[in-house]
Amino acid sequence: MFTLPLGDHAQLRPLEPWQAGELRAHVDRARVSADPSAPWATGHNDLDSAPACLQRYADRPAKDTGRIHGIWLDGTLVGGVVFTSFDSASGVCGIDAWLEQAGRGRGLATRACRVLIDWAFRERGMSRVEWWVAAGDTRSVHVARRLGMTRDGVLRQRSSHRGTRYDSEVWSVLSGEWPSPGEASGSRVQTELDRLMSVFVGAFTNTGGSRPDLGVIRDVFIPQGRIIANVGDEPVIYDLDAFIEPRQKMLTDGTLTEFREWEVAERTEIFGSIAHRFSEYRKSGFHHGEWFEGSGHKTTQFLRTRSGWRMSSLAWDDVPATAATTD
Repeated sequence: MFTLPLGDHAQLRPLEPWQAGELRAHVDRARVSADPSAPWATGHNDLDSAPACLQRYADRPAKDTGRIHGIWLDGTLVGGVVFTSFDSASGVCGIDAWLEQAGRGRGLATRACRVLIDWAFRERGMSRVEWWVAAGDTRSVHVARRLGMTRDGVLRQRSSHRGTRYDSEVWSVLSGEWPSPGEASGSRVQTELDRLMSVFVGAFTNTGGSRPDLGVIRDVFIPQGRIIANVGDEPVIYDLDAFIEPRQKMLTDGTLTEFREWEVAERTEIFGSIAHRFSEYRKSGFHHGEWFEGSGHKTTQFLRTRSGWRMSSLAWDDVPATAATTD
């Protein structure tokens, strides 16, 4: 059985019927966050249905109609990626991915999908890879954009889940749009910049009783990095320590709970050893027990150093939130 490293102590490998117990445990953890974007997860309510599902996918490679792979993080199954359809005659296949909360914020779904899409185009000669997304599923849309996909259109109320009809968005990437081997270095840089941003954004998460460690921000920034809040009349400029310490306190002393922040869109430009990223983000949580939601924009600069790519500066501007924010 092959194993492919995805970075950050994560691995991609086939998900097989004998791993039904791991699938069941994963689905129990993932059900709340995956539903309804991955409604298949609600079907594995016992160990009898999990092996049946995996057996169906295990039969597909023999028929050349699909494959399923798991994503393991530190030895725990946290998600997967699957060819939902695979038609070599027409040259069209569909791909999907999912992650439980513990696997999010690291770019794992994007990296895993890149592996399978690259295989479909280069090894199997496919012409088109599709990604079907429930309208409003911002995480999946974000992955589609990271993969260089184009939004082809919307099928109104195409799917139903628990009595509610959902629109479906169709995204796709064509073989001619996929980076060639000569362009692979640019793709790797994009993946690394994605990872740095995921680490930064994920550092603030304290949902489900998790304890954030904002010290990881020092790992993704150069030591001289600056973080700038431009949300008032005058910008506030922080060095790393001045930015981290008060936020670490808020996120661990009960002031700010069930907080998370996530990118919903980004545009990254790479110029040799420097890069720039413009992001749109959202955030939510409880501040002193009062729920709030917010959004805004970030501009981030990156440098290639002897230690690899690092952030050099980040500035953000919040759209006024309905209550308090972390700023």
